[in-house]
Amino acid sequence: MGDYTAEELQSIFIMQGFSGLSLFSVLLLMGLGLALIFGQMGVINMAHGEFMALGAYTVYLCSNITEQFFPAFTPYYFVITILVAFVVCGLLGAFVEWLLIRHLYHRPLDTLLATWGLSLILQQTYRSIFGAREVSPRLPDWLMGSFTYGDVDIPINGVFVLGLSVIVTGSLVYFIYKSRFGLKLRSTVQNRSMSGAVGINTVKVDRLAFALGCGIAGIAGAAFTTIGSTGPDSGSRYIVDAFLVVVSGGAASLLGTVGSAFGIAQAQSILEFFLEGTKGKVATLLVIVVVLMIRPQGLFPSKVRSH
Repeated sequence: MGDYTAEELQSIFIMQGFSGLSLFSVLLLMGLGLALIFGQMGVINMAHGEFMALGAYTVYLCSNITEQFFPAFTPYYFVITILVAFVVCGLLGAFVEWLLIRHLYHRPLDTLLATWGLSLILQQTYRSIFGAREVSPRLPDWLMGSFTYGDVDIPINGVFVLGLSVIVTGSLVYFIYKSRFGLKLRSTVQNRSMSGAVGINTVKVDRLAFALGCGIAGIAGAAFTTIGSTGPDSGSRYIVDAFLVVVSGGAASLLGTVGSAFGIAQAQSILEFFLEGTKGKVATLLVIVVVLMIRPQGLFPSKVRSH
């Protein structure tokens, strides 16, 4: 950093900080889905990244359909497509839970292997349908460009994705802690047999929770299209970071997911500017390892009653 003046360093940190907000938003959305599936349900979903890729491909398909058949709708399609990506990934998640996951609860190693196999199947499916090359949707013009304040450019797409992640996070917190379904979910997590005894359909709760987590991954994929192109293995590039977000924040803690996603995204953005990409990722990983050595339960461990 010795080659930069204090003003240049300040501008660099601000620019990389805003650049990191886009990555933070994607990691947060990925982490929220995993925090629900892994933290609340104990399922290690290695195919979570492929659900993110499915959300991105959904946006790409809707972009092509809109451009070809409804060109006048191009400025408006993206917001609606986010909801479409959520529904598509949620429905696939519900099907996967019914077909595969429901047979593997309380068997974490089996769920890891099964969902890893599912991720390979989905990657090959994307490769067969869309090809091996990365694709990008046509984004609305209002998502392009940036706000300029002095020497700092703030990308509009980053602001939009950040706002989207805030809305999704707030909605998920309300859904889990204020809604009737959220009460059933937390009850099932705490004591499944007792929840079933009082009339809660735990099978339905599990399916809806898994579908919700996959749907949020679809929203993450839609957000991802604003900052990068999509390929068959795009989701697998983020799955490790997403698990690091959940584990370092505290597996069942939504607050911890937010905090760790922000820290990891900012660390990667800033360190990769001053270091080579690989060295920046290694430095970020070392920081996470140190944090987990100091706090093995994560930054915000959930408080569980001991028996």
